[in-house]
Amino acid sequence: MNFEEAVMPHLDAAYNLARWLTRNEDDAQDMVQEAYLRALRFFGGFHGDDARAWLLTIVRNTCYTWLKRNRSAELSGDFEEVVLTKESDEPDPEASHVLKVQKQLINDAIEKLPTEFREVVILRELEELTYKEIAVITGIPIGTVMSRLSRARKRLLVSLREKAPRGSRSVPSHRLAQVVLTRELVHVGNN
Repeated sequence: MNFEEAVMPHLDAAYNLARWLTRNEDDAQDMVQEAYLRALRFFGGFHGDDARAWLLTIVRNTCYTWLKRNRSAELSGDFEEVVLTKESDEPDPEASHVLKVQKQLINDAIEKLPTEFREVVILRELEELTYKEIAVITGIPIGTVMSRLSRARKRLLVSLREKAPRGSRSVPSHRLAQVVLTRELVHVGNN
């Protein structure tokens, strides 16, 4: 398998992770470009069968190195990202407004997560990676991945409940929270 066949199909996943970690489109593009250059440079040493996990590890490490150098204060701070949920073809104006409010509530909840929690949520829920793949990418034990994911989901649910206006149709229902936390999120950039 050559570099293009192994790594290029994962460009969207690489950008998505970089976008969430850097919270800036231009920086994310730079990080993906740097990560792909590193991947190309070391592709001869890749002997695994999971190029996606290998590449996302490189993207993650590239982003963290850059963040430490350029925004070290933000590594434990909140990031500002827009998270979109799937919409029906033509929602009516009221439903559209409710959905917009719910999206913002979800966005706010994800923004509040510490980096290490947001990271596992992105890799599991958006990129649909296994616990094992996340453990390899992040360099932490599988038990820690599961623990962080569980704690992140609980924080998201609490945050969604706290932010929602009482008695409002824009309250993210338990079902919406389940949808958010079970891979119904659309990748950043898919407007």
